[in-house]
Amino acid sequence: MEALVIDDSRAVRMLVGRILRDLGFHVSEAGHGREGLETLRANPEIRLVLVDWNMPVMDGLQFIQEVRKHRAWDAVRIVMVTTETESERVEQAISAGANEYVMKPFTPEVLVAKLSLLEAFED
Repeated sequence: MEALVIDDSRAVRMLVGRILRDLGFHVSEAGHGREGLETLRANPEIRLVLVDWNMPVMDGLQFIQEVRKHRAWDAVRIVMVTTETESERVEQAISAGANEYVMKPFTPEVLVAKLSLLEAFED
C-alpha cells in the first residue's frame, strides 16, 4: 500500500516513514501541504496520508480541506499528526475530513493502533 507523510520536519518524516515502511507501506514524503497535493496528484495509488498541522506554504488543515473537495480522493485516509492538542483543534480537523488524529509526541504503538482503527493495513 502507498502512503504519504507530510511534515516540514525532515526528522518527523523519517520517523513516521520508518514506522510505515516496517508495516509494509511504500512511503512518499512532502515538506508542506502544497507539495503533498502535488505528490498525491502524481501518485493516485496513495491511500493513506499522515499530515502535520503547522507547516509553511499550506498547513495540514488546508491540505485536508483541499483533498476533501475532490471525489477522486474520497478513499484516501488522512491522519492528522500534530502537536495541536486542544479538543477544538481535534474537532476542526475531523470536521474538515481527517479520519484520525495523533498527538505528538507519540509512540509507534499509538500510530499502529490508529492505523488499525482505519483498517489501513492488514496484520
